[in-house]
Amino acid sequence: MTAPQGPDQQKPGNNNPQPAIPNQFAFLWLSAAIFLMVLWLQDGDQPRQQELAYSEFKSAVAERQVSEVTLRSEEILGMFNDQGVTSFSSESQARQPTTGFHTVRPPMEDPELLPLLEQNNVTIRATSSELPWWQQLIQAFLPWILLLALMFWFWGAAQRRMTQGGGLFDYAKSKARRARPETSHTTLDDVAGIESAKREITEIIDFLKSPERFRRLGAVMPKGVLLVGPPGTGKTLLARAIAGEADVPFFSISASEFIEMFVGVGAARVRDMFQTARKEAPALIFIDELDAVGRSRGTGLGGGHDEREQTLNQILTEMDGFEEHENILVLAATNRPDVLDSALLRPGRFDRTITLDRPHKDAREAILKVHVRKVPLADDVNLTEVAARTIGFSGADLKNLVNEAALTAVRENKDKVDAQCFDEARDRLILGEERDARLTPEEKQAVAYHESGHAIMAYFMPKADPLTKITIIPHGMAMGVTEQTPKEDRYTFTESYLKDRIKVMLGGRSAEKIIYGEVSTGAQNDLKEATKLLRKMIGQWGMSEKLGPLGLSIGEEHVFLGREMGAPREFSEKMAELIDGEIQSQLMALEKATVDFLTEHKNHLEALAKALLKKETLSAEEIDDILSKEGARKIA
Repeated sequence: MTAPQGPDQQKPGNNNPQPAIPNQFAFLWLSAAIFLMVLWLQDGDQPRQQELAYSEFKSAVAERQVSEVTLRSEEILGMFNDQGVTSFSSESQARQPTTGFHTVRPPMEDPELLPLLEQNNVTIRATSSELPWWQQLIQAFLPWILLLALMFWFWGAAQRRMTQGGGLFDYAKSKARRARPETSHTTLDDVAGIESAKREITEIIDFLKSPERFRRLGAVMPKGVLLVGPPGTGKTLLARAIAGEADVPFFSISASEFIEMFVGVGAARVRDMFQTARKEAPALIFIDELDAVGRSRGTGLGGGHDEREQTLNQILTEMDGFEEHENILVLAATNRPDVLDSALLRPGRFDRTITLDRPHKDAREAILKVHVRKVPLADDVNLTEVAARTIGFSGADLKNLVNEAALTAVRENKDKVDAQCFDEARDRLILGEERDARLTPEEKQAVAYHESGHAIMAYFMPKADPLTKITIIPHGMAMGVTEQTPKEDRYTFTESYLKDRIKVMLGGRSAEKIIYGEVSTGAQNDLKEATKLLRKMIGQWGMSEKLGPLGLSIGEEHVFLGREMGAPREFSEKMAELIDGEIQSQLMALEKATVDFLTEHKNHLEALAKALLKKETLSAEEIDDILSKEGARKIA
């Protein structure tokens, strides 16, 4: 991927690059500053000076060895006379004769100094400055010289960055990356499980390659295509495949890259991106995570004229403004279509919406076949069975499953990835990684009864999903896990299925109540999920005889959009009280039914908990064997 070349960037054929004049100026200024600093520090033509103590200085004056002195506040500089050089010098200084001296007088006043100098005919000189005039000039101008040199250096750095296309004043340039055929290795063959979306995309690619065939019948290319779906369903992968298949320029960018701290930068980048694509039309533009700038305008607490809304307005103008943008197709992806501005979704902007959902069984098998192309598989791997056991997995989840299975095979030093590797990888993704939690024997027993309660309700409830595994080995944040796998993909749920599902959730807490006579904190997540599901059943799906067929938007809106704050509530306080009361009564009724059922099957609960404490992990076959034997023993 390389960035599109802007109009101010240097073209390959230009052999006259800009001279680095700012760098030369900076070098000259720095050289001058260094020269002045050296001049400051050097001794110059000043005679070598001897350091004297103040008492020695006064003795030298009394012996008439000093010819003149210069007084500078507390500092005294002086010159010896010709006789003083030989008659007054220490043994070490005699080897290096000096004509001048330097001393410092004490802080207190010495009234004897001036009379002593006058009596011995010493010439007295006084100066108001401690530095010579040329050093004063250096002291005054040196900081300015260094500041100018630093400014020229930054100026040169900014000029170099601008000539390379990423300069200090290059905020308005688009950051869209252009995909090139030699770097785009993903094609539509690498995309599986979304055949309907591939057909629509193939039609768009054909239109870009040969528009005359469509225009002959009066068909026009849509201006925008919106890819909608949960995370991991292949929206970005599909865009990469388009880049690999199309013979037209393809520009990709994330919507968050439009936004900067400076006002107007996002709109300027949108204009630059469309101008660049317009010059190379026909072209494709892909905007990932469109909801970053495409959220509804005039909502929330951020006001109505911020940088994000200006960027959105510019996108709307470019897609359907005063000018026609023929042969420019905008592709966008989002997993939040509910928050997008309505102006984006009208015809003329995003004319077509392609929905990508989680893959069904056959689609999962096709996706697995794509991802195992470079993975050596053992003979016992059956991708059909793997696809059947991965209900609810997205395309990204399946890719991660294959990768985790390969990593498991490497850890165990296997030559090929076998079925056991896929089972361990699936458990890691669903249950979480095993962790070392040192439970006390009492806690371990309580976890065993808790999970056994879940398992028995899942085993005996007619509408519940079948059991797959039960374990009391801590995984992730859970102390134990009871795993269920649906027999088939479900798209609608009946009231009886949902109530059996809630009973399974309440099975662990009910088992604790039967065995110990009290409950623990281990059912926190179970209660949360059960209450959440029951609230949807009553408030959204009308599954309550007391309240009737009401469809209320409970929990659908998001506060940050400002819709809940600005719109009146659909139901009254009395209705809210009725909903809360109905949720509570149904939850208590379902818990009572669960407690009664487990009390009746207490022998199954005891037998399963003992087996679980002994083996820690039980498969579906082992659970069926234990409960079947206990049921036969009870009948006998």
